Amino acid sequence: MEEDRHQQRQQRLKEQVDARIAAAQDTRGLLLVFTGNGKGKTTAAFGTVTRAVGHGMRAGVIQFIKGEWPNGEKNLLQQHGVEFQVMATGFTWETQNKAGDTAACQAVWQHGKRMLADSSLDLVLLDEVTYMLTYGYLELEELKAALLGRPAHQTVILTGRGCHRDLLELADTVTEMRPVKHAFDAGVKAQQGIDW
Repeated sequence: MEEDRHQQRQQRLKEQVDARIAAAQDTRGLLLVFTGNGKGKTTAAFGTVTRAVGHGMRAGVIQFIKGEWPNGEKNLLQQHGVEFQVMATGFTWETQNKAGDTAACQAVWQHGKRMLADSSLDLVLLDEVTYMLTYGYLELEELKAALLGRPAHQTVILTGRGCHRDLLELADTVTEMRPVKHAFDAGVKAQQGIDW
């Protein structure tokens, strides 16, 4: 009796899933946003880049805010042809230099615009780009224009806290990371290979 009920529930679920799969017919590049106050936005984005590269796709990465410290994702993915362009000024609360940070953002953004116009790239990651908008280093309309003008097959991932509502509306998929518990809050030092 219980087995029969289980089988009936699973059959109904299968029919619902099959109907949704049959209804999804569009094939195009997506705009994905990983935002929120929780950790893991960049990690999720790099998981997607790794998956794409594993399927033979070409990807490019722009990292805003990151510094010169060792980068495990870069170490691995560059070996597989992924281009990295890194702002390399470190965290804005460390530099405390708006003019310098704006210039560094604009320099790396030139590579971002190039990647977003490159039809040979299947995936572009703009890591921590939301902060560039929040701090006024990059204009929202310029970013939106580049996203809207990209090749139709190209998927783009945006990461960072406080994503602008216009980008959330433009996005196909939005994931919000929510903090529940983090080892750092309990005094555990960030660890290479795990946290960065």
